[in-house]
Amino acid sequence: MFGLLALLVQAQSSAARSARYNNGEAAHHDPTRIRMNANAATDPSTPATAQLPLSDAVQEALAIVKCGAEELLIESEFAQKLAHSEKTGKPLRIKLGLDPTAPDLHLGHTVVLNKMRQLQDLGHTVIFLIGDFTSMIGDPSGRNVTRPPLTREQIEENAKTYFSQASLVLDPAKTEIRYNSEWCDPLGARGMIQLSARYTVARILEREDFTKRLKAGTPISVHELLYPLMQGYDSVALQSDLELGGTDQKFNLLVGRELQKDYGQTPQCILTMPLLEGLDGVEKMSKSKNNYIGITEPANTMFAKVMSISDVAMWRWYDLLSFRSLPEIAQFKKDVEGGRNPREIKVLLGQEIVARFHSRSAAESALADFDNRARGGIPDDIPELTLTGAPLGIGQLLKLAQLCPSSSEALRMVEQGGVRLDGETISDKGLKVNSGSFVLQVGKRKFARITLS
Repeated sequence: MFGLLALLVQAQSSAARSARYNNGEAAHHDPTRIRMNANAATDPSTPATAQLPLSDAVQEALAIVKCGAEELLIESEFAQKLAHSEKTGKPLRIKLGLDPTAPDLHLGHTVVLNKMRQLQDLGHTVIFLIGDFTSMIGDPSGRNVTRPPLTREQIEENAKTYFSQASLVLDPAKTEIRYNSEWCDPLGARGMIQLSARYTVARILEREDFTKRLKAGTPISVHELLYPLMQGYDSVALQSDLELGGTDQKFNLLVGRELQKDYGQTPQCILTMPLLEGLDGVEKMSKSKNNYIGITEPANTMFAKVMSISDVAMWRWYDLLSFRSLPEIAQFKKDVEGGRNPREIKVLLGQEIVARFHSRSAAESALADFDNRARGGIPDDIPELTLTGAPLGIGQLLKLAQLCPSSSEALRMVEQGGVRLDGETISDKGLKVNSGSFVLQVGKRKFARITLS
């Protein structure tokens, strides 16, 4: 593997070339030559350029950008970018890249989307980049094993809903949507070698996850080493002023900054956002860990899931998801310390989130539905099923009703007292259910109205 990498690193780079983008439109892209944009802005942070004074508006914008963020690199540079933007009237280009590795976005994704919306409201150009090319490589960030590359068909299917879902947070009329296959596909083998020549193996292996895998003797595929380069090249192609990402993306974002310098561009600044813990309050929110809230989930489900998080995790969610002001959140904490029931504060959070992705009326209905369930009531909007084969064992019935994934899991839920038939808790694992109509409930949120014959 490293013999091949050495050949890549030793490859001689030919004349530099860069795609030009004016108002978000790609210029002619010739993968054999990189041409720098003659109109590229001068880096306001270099010693040769006089430092611009920071107006009150710039300082306020800087405070908004930093609020809730993990790290801003380099803060002094970004302050100058804001000042330069204010002076020239030219908005900054703000980039966020997401690989469509799953068809749906969840609340964890919205942490960085919320920050993008704030930057959008400050008047800057937001670029929502769908990594349809990089998805075929697979981001190795935080992985201790090679991520299987997705097929083009899988990527296209997942990408269909990404922007429509992101538009629930971003203003679609002010958002530039791009796909990195626009400039990555034309590179070809020659362009890939030339790009690889701009970065060393030693620097790539500085990544903590690569280092750990190397020391542990865990395989690292060559295509994984290309991922940070390709993500970094996105910043070159888009002439990004600021790139956002989770804390696990810091290395990749820094590669983009260094590549921009190598291509003669003003280097982007980097804003990392914290990773949101999921419903368990421990692991980061992830569909694979089933601790997530999808932003297109039904309002009642979304609200109930928010109410399931711990009182401690609630404050973390307020910091990363709520649009309430910092003084408001601080007052909530003070109220709870003074004896106010934290459930009341959690209800406000749940309603805010549901209203954002559905409507205020949906949020009110979700609260009423949740209270009804808490009192042992049955929701109105539950699935209705018609089944045959009476009498059916309770385990088989729960499986057929899709309330449990298997009969054994169903019996385990009965044993734990988590199954109700028409509101009555079932304790007999050998119960045979006769024909008729009834409501089955598993746990607090799974219901089905069944007609059995």
